[in-house]
Amino acid sequence: MSVHDNATSRTGLIPASPPPPVIAAGFSKARLVGIALVGFWILAAIGIGLYLFAAWDPDIFWRYAPRYASGLWITIKLVGMSVIFGAMLSVPIAIGRRSSSRIISALCYGYVYFFRGTPLLAQAFLVYYGLGSFRPELQTVGLWWFFRDAFNCALFAFTLNTAAYQAEILRGAVESVGRGQWEAASALGLTRLQTLHKIILPQALLVSLRSYGNEIILMIKGSAIVAIITVYDLMGETRRAFARTFDLQTYIWAALIYLSLVETLRVIIDRIERHLTRHLKR
Repeated sequence: MSVHDNATSRTGLIPASPPPPVIAAGFSKARLVGIALVGFWILAAIGIGLYLFAAWDPDIFWRYAPRYASGLWITIKLVGMSVIFGAMLSVPIAIGRRSSSRIISALCYGYVYFFRGTPLLAQAFLVYYGLGSFRPELQTVGLWWFFRDAFNCALFAFTLNTAAYQAEILRGAVESVGRGQWEAASALGLTRLQTLHKIILPQALLVSLRSYGNEIILMIKGSAIVAIITVYDLMGETRRAFARTFDLQTYIWAALIYLSLVETLRVIIDRIERHLTRHLKR
């Protein structure tokens, strides 16, 4: 019997196998494609930077910078107000989607189905041009003062649209909370409304934070369509600047502003999520 066999018989343990050989990482097809895409975007960014440097016209910049700032404020105000109003409207819609009443559930489902299934541009046109054809009726009920303004029409359309998306986000987040949470709250004597407010919604909002951030980002990018209905937001001011200068850098400025706005929002959402989930990390 060899020394190795003798040691194995005394300890009763199987000897450790040698480690597997290290396989050198090669350049797979997917890796090469990824490197090529990264290189393309780096070259594109360098090209845009060189173009802006070569085409820089301080007169155009200082002439239209205040208008860009005004358009940016209109964009932020439109998106911010529509997201807040949409969040308020989404709560009863999400509750209605979970209602035991078939009529209420069907009405809420139809609302969500329509506004999620049709383009936001078409909805803005229906509000701006469609309701304008009912001017006498709107004047009779005292609502014409609201719908005569293009910004208010855009706000109304955006609120209805984002409410449908936020309702589905909230409904999915509420359903992700375990059924045991409802049962435990019922055992403590809490009503369903108290359970929803005190226990379910805080957990659901934490789960849906990323989805809400994505929805706001989509609303920021989608807000560019309001320039078509004569709202001079950031894109509206960009179109006006380009119509007067025919300088392509006006659109590049707008793209960079949108990119900065979206990146700022992404960082804020990321920090909020890390702050709220700090107790989940070890």
